[in-house]
Amino acid sequence: MPTILIKAATLVNEGKQFVADLLVKDGHIERIDSSINAQADREINAEGLYLFPGCIDDQVHFREPGLTHKGNIYTESRAAVAGGITSFMEMPNTVPNTLTRELLEDKYAIAAKNSPANYSFYMGASNDNLDEVLRTDTKNVCGIKVFMGSSTGNMLVDNPTTLENLFANSPMLIATHCEDEATIKSNLEHFKQLLGENIPIQLHPKIRNAEACYLSSSLAVELAKKHNTRLHILHISTEKETHLFSNDIPLEDKRITAEACIHHLWFSDADYETKGNLIKWNPAVKTATDRDGILAAVLDGRIDVIATDHAPHTVEEKAQAYLQAPSGGPLVQHALVAMLELHKQGKITLEQIAEKMAHNVAKCFQIEKRGFIREGYWADLVLIDLNRSWSVEKSNILYKCGWSPFEGQQFASSISHTIVSGNLVYQGDKVVDGIYGQRMSFVR
Repeated sequence: MPTILIKAATLVNEGKQFVADLLVKDGHIERIDSSINAQADREINAEGLYLFPGCIDDQVHFREPGLTHKGNIYTESRAAVAGGITSFMEMPNTVPNTLTRELLEDKYAIAAKNSPANYSFYMGASNDNLDEVLRTDTKNVCGIKVFMGSSTGNMLVDNPTTLENLFANSPMLIATHCEDEATIKSNLEHFKQLLGENIPIQLHPKIRNAEACYLSSSLAVELAKKHNTRLHILHISTEKETHLFSNDIPLEDKRITAEACIHHLWFSDADYETKGNLIKWNPAVKTATDRDGILAAVLDGRIDVIATDHAPHTVEEKAQAYLQAPSGGPLVQHALVAMLELHKQGKITLEQIAEKMAHNVAKCFQIEKRGFIREGYWADLVLIDLNRSWSVEKSNILYKCGWSPFEGQQFASSISHTIVSGNLVYQGDKVVDGIYGQRMSFVR
């Protein structure tokens, strides 16, 4: 591996900012010091730039196998490293659903040959694969994914006995999508009776409403407390749900944690008028009160991590009527710069961004030697220019689907360099092809 010397960067790490040099050797951070005089294969003058630990995205849908017309591990991981995300954890609702260890290993094999970012994949749970789930390797797999709400294929887990057994016996972290299916169906039927099939996108947060989210999230928390399960609830979308979580103990001691996503921190229901189905997600983007309440919970520690729920669909799929248009959108290329924009607005500090997008993800999932800028840790690093503005345009979007809900948005900050496991994979607005990330491991 090449050696890399980063000179005079402002490190943002573990609640502090300080100027230092950093030497990368054999894929790891060899040394951090005020001044390092060493020969290196590559030297980067980082004066005026900010050096962050690489972001770790604990929730993406890269669509491979089976849905690769929307995206694949190669295209979406390239977009991720361009956005400063050095590691990702990918979801099991592909085709076929990742419900066996054999199918899980197939995805790891694809990533090993294609992904410039580090990677891990969730084992999927269904109503009838409990035995297979319980055999998941805790040291080489990030977690178990449970859809406690409607989902693709055979992935809705709504059997009470299965849920009890899963929460009682899971050997590792359970990550849940929480929406109550019965509530959603009832709401949808109500609006169909009123409007027929001509339901506008503005009613999406009324159909997949706060009640549906809270019912399911509170059930998951109840089960986790009953069985002392390691529970991580994904994409909190309501202010009400934030009160299910605590901030009175260190993160390392929490058994129940939560995630917020970029779209729920940025958009509100007022944006449906201009964005339409492009911001149709499950759970739905809801009110400005919900958006602001989620950010407040991020800042005070009730919500522990920030992720994307990156889930691309084609323009043609999104252009369909509300009932036919799929939920989800691409976000990995623009997640970090969106959070930096909130920093520019005075809503969050740089130190908090590093904490929520790197440090805390590593803590929650017990990732081995990643998520921090520390000597001896893997060199997953992002250099950021807080003063180089740019606009999101079709010409610079790297997602295979070719669109972004941020299209037309001007960001005040940009990604300068991305280093993954000691390799420079992004520089000068270009991804360096032919370099691949590594499978993450976990200390459990």
